[in-house]
Amino acid sequence: MPSDLWTFALRLYAEPGVEQACLRLQDGGADVCLLLTACWLGQRGTPFDITRLDALYEVCDPWQEQVIKPLRSLRQNWRAQAQDDLALAGMREQIKALELEAERKLLARLESTAVCWATGEMEQIGAWLSGCCPGREGVDRDALEQLRVAALTL
Repeated sequence: MPSDLWTFALRLYAEPGVEQACLRLQDGGADVCLLLTACWLGQRGTPFDITRLDALYEVCDPWQEQVIKPLRSLRQNWRAQAQDDLALAGMREQIKALELEAERKLLARLESTAVCWATGEMEQIGAWLSGCCPGREGVDRDALEQLRVAALTL
C-alpha cells in the first residue's frame, strides 16, 4: 500500500474503471480529490469522523473554488476551439497540466491535514466514501462501490 496520498491517488486512478467512476461522481457534484483522500484514509483504517471530514472540506473547498474549477472551466471552454487552432490546443494542454498540478497541491494539503490521524486495522473506505456524499440526490452508488473495491486492491 502506498503511504503518501499522491502515489496512492495515481495508482487508484489508474485502476480499471476508476477514472470513469470518478468523472461520473464529479459530474454529480462530488469532489474527486476528496473521494481519493477518503479511499486513502479508509484503506489506512482511519476511523471516519464527521469533524475530520469537515476539516478536509475546509481545506478542499476554497482551493477547488479559487484554483481548480477556474482552470478546469477554461480548459473545457476551449475544447471545441482547440480542435482547429494548434496554438490554442497547446495552451489548453498547459492549462491541463496546471490543473493536474493544482490537484496535486490540494492532495498534499489534504494529506498534511490528515496524516497524523490515527490508523487502525479495519478498513474504513465505505464509511469515508459515504461521508463524502451524504444525502446526495442521485449519487452514483455503483461508481462509489467501484472506487471502494479498487482501493481495496491496492
